Amino acid sequence: MRPIRSLLIYLVFVFVGGALLAPWLYWFAHSLAAQWPAFSKLAANPFSRFVVRSILGLALLGLWPLLRSCRMLTWHDLGLTVSRRSPANAFLGFLLGFASLALVAALSLLLRGRTFNPNHTPSQMAGHFLGAAAVALIVAVLEEILFRGSLFGLLRKIVSWPKALVLSSAVYALAHFLQKSAAPQNIDWTTGLALLPKMFCSGTPLLPAVLTLFIAGAILALAYQRTGALFFSMGLHAGWIFWLRFYGFFTVTTPSGNPAIWGSDKLIDGWLALPVLAALLWAVSRMTLPPEKPRPA
Repeated sequence: MRPIRSLLIYLVFVFVGGALLAPWLYWFAHSLAAQWPAFSKLAANPFSRFVVRSILGLALLGLWPLLRSCRMLTWHDLGLTVSRRSPANAFLGFLLGFASLALVAALSLLLRGRTFNPNHTPSQMAGHFLGAAAVALIVAVLEEILFRGSLFGLLRKIVSWPKALVLSSAVYALAHFLQKSAAPQNIDWTTGLALLPKMFCSGTPLLPAVLTLFIAGAILALAYQRTGALFFSMGLHAGWIFWLRFYGFFTVTTPSGNPAIWGSDKLIDGWLALPVLAALLWAVSRMTLPPEKPRPA
């Protein structure tokens, strides 16, 4: 029962605490902008973004106490044990993640769902390419530690691993639906709490994106379960994040393109991505992924 209690306390701390912290961060940003114009860009962010950033910050801040309370105290408990296979698994995962969404992007271009954006110079494309690669690395590492190493690993202590896979994948999918919401007219200390329910799927259709994200979470959790480490999942995730960051930059919707089929700038919110990732889930379940063993002392 202790992991369940700890997890519930953690979720309240993250979501309620983040909603209560957001107004103070919002006011602090505006006070900085009033004194130093360099902070005006930060203060110009919508209030909903302060809510999301507060939630993410508290999620990372509360992670260590949560893991300690559930006796997940070692790198191995988080799936971060390095072995001789770790670099190869990370590289293989990246190739699969990159290729899967590259296929979705290629099909949308070939079938005229989207077209190349001609308004960017080669230097802009190169700069965005490098930025997308850097974001892919950082986001993949952080999200895998949070959702697979911590959440999935903790849930396996409570229920069987297939049930933990379903639960963690559902949380992973829904967590990506904290959307921007209309700015409230007045900001007080309760505004974050009032805005939080409106930010879930605010003006965004659940289908097919939530199914695609659920399958993505299932692939990542299955890879972790089978290898015993996060490196394959990190590589796979990084390949996906790269396309999510780069696709909307170098393509635009055609007049005849239907975003419900081909996806918008986000790529995975169209029906085309769903069967591709479903096929990848089947492939990962059939692949030979030997468990990673720690390096000998």
